[in-house]
Amino acid sequence: MTVKQSPLKDCFVIEPKVFKDERGSFFESFNQKTFKKNTGLDIEFVQDNQSISQYGTIRGLHFQTGDFAQAKLIRVAKGEVLDVVVDMRPDSITYLKQFSYILTGENNHQLFVPRGFAHGFASLSDDVIFVYKCDNYYDKASESGILFKDETLNIDWKIPKKDQIVSEKDQNLPTLETFLSL
Repeated sequence: MTVKQSPLKDCFVIEPKVFKDERGSFFESFNQKTFKKNTGLDIEFVQDNQSISQYGTIRGLHFQTGDFAQAKLIRVAKGEVLDVVVDMRPDSITYLKQFSYILTGENNHQLFVPRGFAHGFASLSDDVIFVYKCDNYYDKASESGILFKDETLNIDWKIPKKDQIVSEKDQNLPTLETFLSL
């Protein structure tokens, strides 16, 4: 496993060793001891989630607040996504900075997103299977987010506007400016 620090503090790109032969391939998607050795983080994941999305789907930017904030270990089992994170931690040296990375079922790369980050992704292919581990349980009352098309963040989701599929809930999230003024 190769672990690389992203441009955002505490956010890592993880590249597992993939073993291939005539039967197919194998890789270890998570190992607690190896993760801790390579990141210095002692994370206990308690929940696994999976979503399936079609081309053009944009989900996010989501996060949970307070005692229910979540760190996530993200990967794509099938397809291709543009994964986007924004550091929402006011005390961080990368506060309000963003990072995007292509995750695919072919490259098997993973993204570790620490607590206090907003997260979203855009499906760049059909039939995306998106899976992630969380270090805290979901709590509906702690849900929050930032509008995916926030003008301050100006994220290029790599999906033409006419092809974007966004839930009503995500279309009604606050802008960054509104969120910060709450």
